[in-house]
Formats: sequence, structure tokens, C-alpha cells
Amino acid sequence: MSDTLEININENSRVPKYKQIVDSILNGIDGGQIKIGEKIPSINELSESCFLSRDTVEKAYKELRKRQIIESVKGKGYYISRINKNDSINIFFLINKPSTYKMMIYNYFVNAIGTKGNVEMYIYHCDETLFINSLKKNLGGFDYYVIMPHFRDDESKHTSSTQGAIEMIEKIPKNKLLMLDNTKPNISGEYGSIFQDFEHDIYNALKEGLEKIKKYEKIILVYPDKSIHPYPFRIVRGFEKFCEDFKLDYEILDEIYPDMELQDKDIFITIRERDLVNLVKQIRQKNLELGKDIGIISYNETPLKELLGITVITTDFKAMAESAAYMVLKNKKEHVNNVFKYIERDSL
Repeated sequence: MSDTLEININENSRVPKYKQIVDSILNGIDGGQIKIGEKIPSINELSESCFLSRDTVEKAYKELRKRQIIESVKGKGYYISRINKNDSINIFFLINKPSTYKMMIYNYFVNAIGTKGNVEMYIYHCDETLFINSLKKNLGGFDYYVIMPHFRDDESKHTSSTQGAIEMIEKIPKNKLLMLDNTKPNISGEYGSIFQDFEHDIYNALKEGLEKIKKYEKIILVYPDKSIHPYPFRIVRGFEKFCEDFKLDYEILDEIYPDMELQDKDIFITIRERDLVNLVKQIRQKNLELGKDIGIISYNETPLKELLGITVITTDFKAMAESAAYMVLKNKKEHVNNVFKYIERDSL
């Protein structure tokens, strides 16, 4: 059993004690104080030595087992998982922007890969040159390449690919390629992809909320027309088709302006978080009631929107990330349209 295992518990910290146990063990592994295959204290032993409840230690060990950091051997106790480093997969993970939901995908992906792989993240900010340079420097250095293709053209509008980006992607062996979040069908060969169908996803999600949406007199999409990190225009096409098919009065704005002319029974669909924040502020300043006088639907789920009771239409980030990890680990070449949800809350 490890004599060098140090569990550092700060009684004054707001970090949950079970999380402090997890971090202490991970730090011990990273620092070389705890070796692979080494036995660690039982739940009762650690509970007694650290003056912690058994439930706290059990919760920490459950988290470590879920992440495949430790394993239990019946009748013997807990051990640091025996990982053959030579068998772990090195994964290049390239995202277009460090937004809340892109980071959620990355974190879910890393957790799903667990100890079976090492994931290195790179960001290219929708810039073709940064994208090409990132891949060029790392081509051949990884076992798998997970790529989110979203670019900004010369007019700062969204495009799914550029000629230079496609030429660069073609250099990646297709058995090592996974396209994530967005896909480009004219890439040659067989490769995996998990993507959003932006036009049909928004159409079908809004259709789920049609009865509530019809209680409002005008529906307004706030779509940033030009941005450093632009959004797919297919969102607009799906929105327009929805409004036209169901004969709804609609308008498209490129941002929430200061001192908006808010009208009773308007409903807004926001994409950027700053537009959502500005809109909620103005609703409160004008003493309007959210969900009654003004409706809001926001694109892409975040924990804060859930907390504030904001209705969302969103891809399932957890499902996307876990499916991606499965496809990487199993070397699958499937093309999967990711789950897209309508989640109704008080803002509608």
C-alpha cells in the first residue's frame, strides 16, 4: 500500500471534500508519488485517517472508478489502474472557438476517453491560416484528429470550409479523421462524422414549441450577420422556412440594440450570450414579464440558461462528445446526425 499518498483537505475551502480527495490522488499520480498498480487505502481507512465521512470517501472513489483512475479487486482493495501507456491513443482536438458549449464538448469528450487516450486541444478562431498551420505542425504526430470545421470568409460570414482547409484535411489519413459538429461531404474517402443539421434542427425544434410560440405576435431571430466567430447561415434558412410554413410574422436582427423597441407579445430567439444578457436587462428595465409579455428562446444549452429558466433549442453536447469518443476508440466510420432538443422553460 502507498505510504506516499497525501490527501490534502482544506476545511476552509469551498471545494467539496470528495473533489479534494480526487484531486489529491490525481496530483499524486502526476507527481510520481503514486505508481500505476499501487494499492491505495480502503474507504474505511481513508475515512478514519482523514476524519472524513465514509460517504465522502465513497463518492470520491466512485468518481475515480468512473474515470478509470482506480479499480477495485474483490477481496483485496483499490488499486491505481494498470494502464499500458503504449496502448493509449494520442488525440489532436481542433476547435474553432473557446465558447462555453465547445468547451463542454471537449470536457465531455476527455471524460469519455478517460485513461484510454491523451487529448490535446488547439483553437483556430475560425481562421483558415491558423487552421492550416495547426494541422501542418501536428500532421503525423497523433493517432486521431478530431476537427470542428467552421470558418470565416472575407466578408466575416460563416462557411463550412475553404479550399485550403479541404486540401489540408485531405492529408490526414481518413482512418484517423473524425469531423465533429459540422461536416463537409466532399472530402474523399471513408471517415467518421458527428454533426448538426443546422437548417432542419432549428426547424424541427421550433415546431415542437409551436403552440407556445403561436401565443406571441411576432418572432424575432437575433442572428449575428458578421462576427469573429460566425454562425452557420443554415440557421437562418431553417428559421425562415419555419415562419413561412406556419404563417408567422417574423424579423431578423443582427444584434440586440440599446433601447430596443420592445413590443408586448414579441418572442426572441438569441444565439449569442451577450444578446441574451442585453435582452433580459432591457426586459427588466421596462418592467416587462419574461415568459408572458416577452418570450425568449436561446440557441445552445448552458448551465446558466438552465439556472435562469431560459427555454433553449440545442444539440446534445454530451451525446455528441460521448459518441465521438466511442467512434475514436472503436475506429468507426459512421456519419451521425447528433440529437437536437427543444427544452421548454419559464421564458416561453
